[in-house]
Amino acid sequence: MSGLAPFIRQWGISLASLVGGLLTLFVFRHELSHVRWIVGYVLLLWLLFALITQVRRTLEGSERRAARLVVTGVDYTIQSLYHGILLFLLPVYWASTTLTSRNVMFFLVLAGLALLATFDPWFRAIVHPRPWAGAVFFFICVFGALDVALPLVGFPPRFALMVSAGAGVIALAPALCVARKWPWRVSATVSALAAFVVAGLAYAGRGWLPPVPLSLASHVLAWNVGTLESLEPVTRAIKAADLRARGLVAYTAVYAPAGLKQGIRHVWQRDGEVIDVVNLSPVHGGRREGFRTFSRKTSFPDAVVGRWSVDVTTDSGQLIGRFRFRVIP
Repeated sequence: MSGLAPFIRQWGISLASLVGGLLTLFVFRHELSHVRWIVGYVLLLWLLFALITQVRRTLEGSERRAARLVVTGVDYTIQSLYHGILLFLLPVYWASTTLTSRNVMFFLVLAGLALLATFDPWFRAIVHPRPWAGAVFFFICVFGALDVALPLVGFPPRFALMVSAGAGVIALAPALCVARKWPWRVSATVSALAAFVVAGLAYAGRGWLPPVPLSLASHVLAWNVGTLESLEPVTRAIKAADLRARGLVAYTAVYAPAGLKQGIRHVWQRDGEVIDVVNLSPVHGGRREGFRTFSRKTSFPDAVVGRWSVDVTTDSGQLIGRFRFRVIP
């Protein structure tokens, strides 16, 4: 038992936090209706982050033990806020992520940061000595939370990600002021200019970001016969002759929150080459089972054999979901 005590002292809280986080993810659902709480978390995080960046050096240099305890307590509170925000974001981003696409990278970043925030010894060893690492945590949490929250009040995802990225940079102004020893006016100006640049980069790299909180609720690939009530789903490889003779219909249901109106497309591809882009009726949010729409394809190029996919994207190109099928001779 004596050998177990040091392990419990070092890792006990972290393991309890891990178990609590797993229960939060898999037992209790984080509904989007609770997003107001996460916005409150972000505001509290920003206030604490701004406060501690201004007074850290003074408190750490103090000989009074109480001052150093204040720094430790605020640091731990900030870490707990990171942990809570990231655990809220993970299920939302998971629903919007397409695992076979590049936007899975951002979800992996969120998962990695959530894991790092869970284990106190790792966080203290990696983040505390590196102010830039703390800035990364802060920016990702602010960006991710606002990117989820803004579409809930009607912002289309492409605008939400730009505003969120810009806000994340501007919120770092207090840290920039301390790090560079600039006056507040200079720090605010530089942060505002950097916010425009980062917002532009976020839009340019939107293909790497899941279109939260949109998600693909369901999809069906069927032969071009009948109606939605009398579908003939395609469940195996398709022969080229059958494809030309019968054609296909891609039915999709896209989930969006109430109040959001978002244009979407079906992008038909063969072996990675775009064959057809079909603009569909805009998604109107609020339907729990998703907003249903479809595209029909009856004309095909001379070469049809290969691996096909139908990408469901926003009208700005963010990937909502993808499904595949194969055409054989």
